[in-house]
Amino acid sequence: MTGRNGYRVAASGAWRDEEDGHRLPSGEAHAWEPGRNETVCGLSLARSGLVRLAGVPWADALPESGGAADRVRRVCPRCASVAGRRGPDARPRWRRTNPRP
Repeated sequence: MTGRNGYRVAASGAWRDEEDGHRLPSGEAHAWEPGRNETVCGLSLARSGLVRLAGVPWADALPESGGAADRVRRVCPRCASVAGRRGPDARPRWRRTNPRP
């Protein structure tokens, strides 16, 4: 597993890159942990018809990353909030500036 977390991509579709032959996500992307049968947001992989892409890290499925996100049309907001979303549209983390005594 690469990166700081072990999240991978489960997507509604997949396509094959002509240059290197790797399968990449398309359609709607969800975060998924290998060894589990559901996404981070709780969708069942089999019942939802999602394709597991164990070779694609979650960070590469975000459209702002470029990488493997060429054909990703939507990123699940619940998965993005759990697995992390970095980019220009990411909200800053909540922080208390003036705590009560």
